[in-house]
Amino acid sequence: MDKRISEAELEVMEALWSAGRQLTAIEVADKIPTKRDWSLPTVKTMLSRLVTKGAVDHERDGRRFLYSAAIQRDAYVGGESRRLVDRLFGGRLSPLVARLAEEDALDADDIADIEKLLQGLKK
Repeated sequence: MDKRISEAELEVMEALWSAGRQLTAIEVADKIPTKRDWSLPTVKTMLSRLVTKGAVDHERDGRRFLYSAAIQRDAYVGGESRRLVDRLFGGRLSPLVARLAEEDALDADDIADIEKLLQGLKK
């Protein structure tokens, strides 16, 4: 992928990822949360930008285009997570977890999941 995905473009990517199949621009627009209140031309612009960035593939189907994600969600999330930790926490994960704990952003389930992950890493 050539460039970063904006927050708005991420909405389009989420629509494609959740579908798991090719979608028309109209189908993508239907999957965008209504709070965005985007017109079809806005969605088409976002799709065009994502195609240019290499995040979305498209193919002609008669008079319309079918769009699909060119990158996997897991790969994208992994890359963005790494960039966040590198940029804000000097590449160390523990300050991020400490910050979330200080802000009471971790519930008992989160803590149990983190403990389980750490135990798995120790083996």
